[in-house]
Amino acid sequence: MPKDPLATRDVGASVRPLTRARVVDYVARDRPRSPTLSRGTSETVILGMAGELAALGTALCWAFTSLWFAAAGRRIGSLPVNLLRMPVALACLVAYGAIVRGHALPLDADAHTWTWLTISGLLGFAFGDLCLFRALVLIGPRLGSLVMASAPIFTALFGYVLLDERLATADLAGMVLVTAGIAWAVTARAPAGSLTIVEGPVLARGVGLAVLGAIGQAAGLVTAKYGMGEYDAFAATQVRVIVGVLAFILAVSVRRQWGAVLRGLADRRAMTMVAAGGVLGPFLGVGLSLTAAQLTNAGVAASLMAMQPILVIPLAVAFAHEKVGLAALGGAAIAVAGVVMLVS
Repeated sequence: MPKDPLATRDVGASVRPLTRARVVDYVARDRPRSPTLSRGTSETVILGMAGELAALGTALCWAFTSLWFAAAGRRIGSLPVNLLRMPVALACLVAYGAIVRGHALPLDADAHTWTWLTISGLLGFAFGDLCLFRALVLIGPRLGSLVMASAPIFTALFGYVLLDERLATADLAGMVLVTAGIAWAVTARAPAGSLTIVEGPVLARGVGLAVLGAIGQAAGLVTAKYGMGEYDAFAATQVRVIVGVLAFILAVSVRRQWGAVLRGLADRRAMTMVAAGGVLGPFLGVGLSLTAAQLTNAGVAASLMAMQPILVIPLAVAFAHEKVGLAALGGAAIAVAGVVMLVS
């Protein structure tokens, strides 16, 4: 029986990037098909866009989690939320590994994978998410998500340095549009009656933390892509979550926040949001983001994930009762136009 060309690499084997072209070639040429399926079918097209679809799925997951984590953070603090969501995600990843891979823990990963995914977990979870969650508390999920839309810029730059992924003129133009859209939305005054009006030092601090969160997310995504190669994306996520758990335990201990963590566990409403966010965030959302990074250019994947602010706007209006002005909508539209240029 021929070996599946997309199978997980053996421990110690050389890493060959799992690209969209390889997926399309595999589906169209090598994969066993039923007589009703032929080259060029919708199955081939859909699987050929698996990376882009995974990135959009990530954006949808993170749109919900930004609202839940922001609300939970206001109740129990951003650091307890960061820690408490991790065991939920880890339990889901253990179940996934045991059922799908036959490995409850990622012990089949080689030293190269563990090293780079550890770095990725520290950059993405420990640094990036810590900054982002505090920003969500300070400036709200809609504005925080808009600033996080700058992540594709940093991802493309890091991808060029670490992965040698080249940038075309259209890519640079798209980055300018993303930045301009974010700047417009950030500098616009919130409409009268908004529940999340922030100005002055609080706005500056929140935006700065969100930018640092975007940098951490970008660095975490690129280093994860470099480290995991063809290794299972959800198993790679499990490595990052394990690292994140240890990092947040250390952060809570250093800041003496264990009392806040225990009080958070007693807050049923906050824990409901944390649990739901743990499933859609560090489990499903991050797993899909690494899948997207495997199957397409890291900058393109990050750009599609940047659709999150557009998805957050109706959710923020419906559930967080935010009032959205024309400037916010205009800034979001310009940012999305930049995303389209980056993808096309």
